[in-house]
Amino acid sequence: MTDTRCPAAHPDDPTPCDGPAVVTVLDRQNAGADGCEHHAARLLASLEGGRVYPLPDAPEGAAIRVFKAADGTRPFAWHEDAPRTQPSQLSNRENRERDAR
Repeated sequence: MTDTRCPAAHPDDPTPCDGPAVVTVLDRQNAGADGCEHHAARLLASLEGGRVYPLPDAPEGAAIRVFKAADGTRPFAWHEDAPRTQPSQLSNRENRERDAR
């Protein structure tokens, strides 16, 4: 049996999808991937200048849930074993909290 995951799932990310693809994540050059909310948030968190848009049949609020989840997700979250001290290695939320101190 093949375990098919959404296009937004990074090959090194071992986590399963949390449902069907419901959003498209675009990078600065408008290259994109459709994804479930879980993998879309992880992808968006790993991009600088990325954007998220709901697919036509997406549940209400899917894109905003992905956007909010990405805010608290560290880039390349599947590499959690590495120490993270640089701003580029932290989530947007962690960087805002750091700047507020």
